[in-house]
Amino acid sequence: METTAERKTNFTPAQIEVLNAVAHLRTEEEIRGLRQAISNYFFDLVDKEMDQLWESGEWNEQTLEDLKTAHYRTPYKSFQKSMSKQ
Repeated sequence: METTAERKTNFTPAQIEVLNAVAHLRTEEEIRGLRQAISNYFFDLVDKEMDQLWESGEWNEQTLEDLKTAHYRTPYKSFQKSMSKQ
């Protein structure tokens, strides 16, 4: 059986870049700064995508209103089991 130490990991160029960058972080403040920078990066991606959806008409005021009453939660398994016994 293959152990974790024996497993070979192939990193993508992006992963290698991140690993090289974080190797230089020394303080909690630097780590928090990196977390904030990553958070800001993904926020900007989502913000741009939402702007594109809005401008294309795929999202509009009605979409937002529909989301207010939408129920996307997955029912709990225990609830499903109790319902199937009835």
